[in-house]
Amino acid sequence: MTALITRDELKAAMDAGSVTVVDTLGGEYYAKQHLPGALELVLADVETQASALLPDRDAAIVTYCSNPACPNSGQVADRLTALGYTNVRKYREGIQDWAEAGLPTESA
Repeated sequence: MTALITRDELKAAMDAGSVTVVDTLGGEYYAKQHLPGALELVLADVETQASALLPDRDAAIVTYCSNPACPNSGQVADRLTALGYTNVRKYREGIQDWAEAGLPTESA
């Protein structure tokens, strides 16, 4: 089970530049709206793209998707952990919670 991170903890880590944020929705969803600076990585691409996108296996990484009902963030986090990443957490509430709190997002 992947450890969770709260919105406030994530925002503080992002403000400090101490975390890599991973959008697990991808495609149109990523293009339309994602957390600032988030990298796009969907489950189907973890095996082939993780080492290039996330070269430091000990870096702080946070995955997110749309909301608590979306399984993507947990699936990608679990796969990253299985590949040897040691500091992966999940923002369970997702971009819906982030946007509803009035925090900034980006679009592609």
